[in-house]
Amino acid sequence: MKKRLSLIALLTVIIVVLSSCSPGGKNITVGAKTFTEQLILAKMTSFILEDNGFNVEEIQNLGSSAMRQAIETQQIDITWEYVGTALVSYLGEDPIVDKNKAMERIQELDKKNGVAWTNLTDANNTYVLAMKQERAEELGLDTISDLAEYVNANPDELVFGMETEFANRQDGMPGLEEHYGFELPDSNIREMEIGLYYSALNNGEIDVTEGFSTDPQIKSLDLKILEDDQEFFPSYNLAASINQKTLDKYPELTELLMPLQKALTDDSLRELNYQVDIEKKSVERVAKDFLEANNLLND
Repeated sequence: MKKRLSLIALLTVIIVVLSSCSPGGKNITVGAKTFTEQLILAKMTSFILEDNGFNVEEIQNLGSSAMRQAIETQQIDITWEYVGTALVSYLGEDPIVDKNKAMERIQELDKKNGVAWTNLTDANNTYVLAMKQERAEELGLDTISDLAEYVNANPDELVFGMETEFANRQDGMPGLEEHYGFELPDSNIREMEIGLYYSALNNGEIDVTEGFSTDPQIKSLDLKILEDDQEFFPSYNLAASINQKTLDKYPELTELLMPLQKALTDDSLRELNYQVDIEKKSVERVAKDFLEANNLLND
């Protein structure tokens, strides 16, 4: 009798597991690109969706073009994407500074591609200029306008570090100089591989560096971000990019992601990236801790 009951119990478990993974279940695939921020975002999204009855598969480490193609073809259902990347790289548009206008333009253009955009966040992983706190205070620099004025008065004093792409693209250094009305001598620009400019800044080899607003080194090195007071750098705010068929099937996705949407800021993402990249915590642990700390999971 015990053997028979055990067999019945085993069969019941198998049926439950199979039914949860069956085509009739709520199945969804979450995508992530190759870097830490994307992996954290995907993991947090997976935890939230699993907490609300979805069977989640994650596909990670995709390049931007591969991710976009996967969203369009529904190989991936949902990812967190940057509106600036979508506008410029996917849709061939000019960058837009205002995040809401950028979002509206993407939503308008991407209808024909079967891609929906929801849950626009305040997290804006755009370009920034950063300096050591003490150096910025010494020179009285709080904004890029302050920096431009100082460079015009002292053109040979400050050394800038940046990757080659930023040094040459119109939404990088050339456009920045034009927008703010200053010109840096070529001899004061140090082009280097991405990421190396932070160590160069820390070692005193350069005075100002290009970066991205959610870079963990800004926290680890206690750097000052110069305010883009004349709003030059375009919006790279995060939003949910969802295959339209998926959203039609699961319209509740927008509401489920809303608490996470509200919790995502430059500061919170910088802290999350810091915990993984600098403190060497696992993506899973960092994602789960953040969700629990912000009460984003069901009790």
